[in-house]
Amino acid sequence: MALIRQQFRLDGGGERIVAQMARVLHDHGHDVTLIARKWSGAAGSVLKCDPPKWTRVQRERRFAEEAMQIAQRQKFDLVQSHERIPGCQVYRAGDGVHASWLEQRSRTLSGWRRRLLLRNNYHRYVMRAERQMFEHPKLTTVICNARMIADEIVERFEIDPAKLQVIYNGVDTDRFHPELKSHRQQIREQYQIEPDSPLAVFVGSGWERKGLAVLLKAMRQVPAMNLIVVGRDKSHRQFEKQAEQCGIAARIRFAGVQPDVAPYYGAADLFVLPTLYDPFPNAVLEAMASGLPVLTTDTCGGAEFIRDGNSGYVRDALDTDGWIDALQACCDYDRTQQMGRESRRIVEPHTSLAMQQQLTSLYERLLQEAKS
Repeated sequence: MALIRQQFRLDGGGERIVAQMARVLHDHGHDVTLIARKWSGAAGSVLKCDPPKWTRVQRERRFAEEAMQIAQRQKFDLVQSHERIPGCQVYRAGDGVHASWLEQRSRTLSGWRRRLLLRNNYHRYVMRAERQMFEHPKLTTVICNARMIADEIVERFEIDPAKLQVIYNGVDTDRFHPELKSHRQQIREQYQIEPDSPLAVFVGSGWERKGLAVLLKAMRQVPAMNLIVVGRDKSHRQFEKQAEQCGIAARIRFAGVQPDVAPYYGAADLFVLPTLYDPFPNAVLEAMASGLPVLTTDTCGGAEFIRDGNSGYVRDALDTDGWIDALQACCDYDRTQQMGRESRRIVEPHTSLAMQQQLTSLYERLLQEAKS
């Protein structure tokens, strides 16, 4: 079996899923090969696919063409792509639907910038490749990590819904656990945050897409709330300036990339992710397993696990007033503790083992069908 991913590095969220899938297959006696342009870390057998590129479109198109040529020459029983490549038999839709992302992105742009976005050659290529892939006769299975993504695919493309398999990511419920609260005092002292002050944690990169600007704007109206931002962004300074201009810089801590994010969940009272579009970020599962209520959007697959007002809040990504109300509600310590317990209860069945069992069952069926 071949797994296709342009760039593989073990610290990437999507790449961790590729590694998990490879491990599940290997443990069940299957021969797994990664086809990649670049890779780091142990990923089993690797076939290099690094055609020359000068533009973003060429990068995508040439990799797709050459990766499929390699797969055909090697005569794999099954080819699974984590990139939008027409002709693969299995596709994992970990990046969601590009057209849906552009639709959400355009909501934040002025008229002329919106038109430029939709006319962009790269975006037009990706949408075209996406349609060709989903409607290709060789595609037998699409693995979706959220029901939201499966619904979007059925709505936008000519595809048999029976090809879609929703398999949620698993979370390590032993590593991410309410006992992480033992880190509360140490992290708060490190960042000079009062022991009883309400504290939200935001985790991730790509801060524009993940809605950090909206969160900072909302926090201006919630003077009791503090925030730790874990992660990085190339426009880091721009967000620091926004915090300063909003007069909330004293309540915001930019912690940068951390080798272990778990203690930060332990220090916080709630997890906030006002993302414009996100299929199902692992951080939502990690936060819930750690006993935190989650505030996220209806364009985040993680919202499927949230009971509004019970284990967190779900709001429109651009509804600043809605975010203000939700943050204010989470200034009540007893309420966040109760919602956090419910979060933990909801996510407990969704372990890494549960995901592996679902994948094992799926792959056994697919490989039997491929060989018959």
